[in-house]
Amino acid sequence: MKPLLRARAWLRHVLREPSLDLPLLAALVVLGLIGLATLYSASDLDQRLVMNQALRFGLGGVLLLLIARVPPSVLRNWTPWLYLGSVALLVAVALHGQGRGADRWLNLGVMRFQPSELVKLTLPMMVAWYLHRRELPPRWLTLGAVAVLIAAPALLIARQPDLGTAVLVVASGVFAVFLAGLAWWRIFILLGAAAAAAPLLWHFMHEYQRNRLRMFMDPEADPLGNGWHIIQSEIAVGSGGLTGKGWHHGTQSRLEFLPEHTTDFVFAVFSEEWGLIGVVALLALYLFIVGRGLVIAANARDTYSRLLAGSISMAFFVYVMVNGGMITGLLPVVGVPLPLISYGGTSAVSLLAGFGVLMSIHAHRKFMSG
Repeated sequence: MKPLLRARAWLRHVLREPSLDLPLLAALVVLGLIGLATLYSASDLDQRLVMNQALRFGLGGVLLLLIARVPPSVLRNWTPWLYLGSVALLVAVALHGQGRGADRWLNLGVMRFQPSELVKLTLPMMVAWYLHRRELPPRWLTLGAVAVLIAAPALLIARQPDLGTAVLVVASGVFAVFLAGLAWWRIFILLGAAAAAAPLLWHFMHEYQRNRLRMFMDPEADPLGNGWHIIQSEIAVGSGGLTGKGWHHGTQSRLEFLPEHTTDFVFAVFSEEWGLIGVVALLALYLFIVGRGLVIAANARDTYSRLLAGSISMAFFVYVMVNGGMITGLLPVVGVPLPLISYGGTSAVSLLAGFGVLMSIHAHRKFMSG
């Protein structure tokens, strides 16, 4: 009876007082408001587009609060089923997917859903689940099993084709392995093997993917074709100067020079309107969010929670850096949105669900056992 009474008391406490990380929650709210304001400007004051994004933020916020109430031990028990479900959805995309140039979405009737965004959360959950009860740092046999867990969804996503998302999914799983204390000599061996195998990837890439790499090296080689995205994005970023042109005064997006200005290249719109000062402030906000996530990871009481919180936080950091590198020409164009700024329903909802997991780890840290 005593364990049952303790469980009831714990449940009443969680339902009555879910201890959210208020600094992290406030930072996410501020970031979401910045995203809506930037999207409103980038879309040339399209209220319908902004309302759609706001509704998705609302749905993501509800998921965040609901997931925050679920103990990490329960999330850990659900993890294999969530992972298998997300892989099954990727298989469904391969069979019945829709899209423009790439089959990435499932049509659910009332909405379209992109399962690859869900995998960005379920894959690190699965890797953390697998490593939770095993000897750490991981050895070669464990690394081999983890490689299979990562490769299965990554290959399905790359087949859509969506190489950029596939690379980010791999990174989200690799972060969990790295945080598990992987020995540096093993890291160098794996990096060397990846570098040696990289040239082979060229032969499996689609021609448009090869063109993106060529334009990354020399966008001026085709300024009116494949190099247009990078060149116009760099113009937008550079024209912002120190203080920017002001909200809704950017010319690159309003005059339709900048393509995908509400999605992949929305950071270029923000840079043109708010300049270097605005960019630094936005990056500082992103770094604060990542820092809070790493603090939650450091205070976690079990391996699963620590690895999961750390990988979610570091993957979020990579999304920002890849998009920033893309719009400034420091990285190839890979179609990675700017988190909670770019227009996109599945991405926003899955990101906020991921932060719900972080809130859960923070809120229930006193009740977790190894």
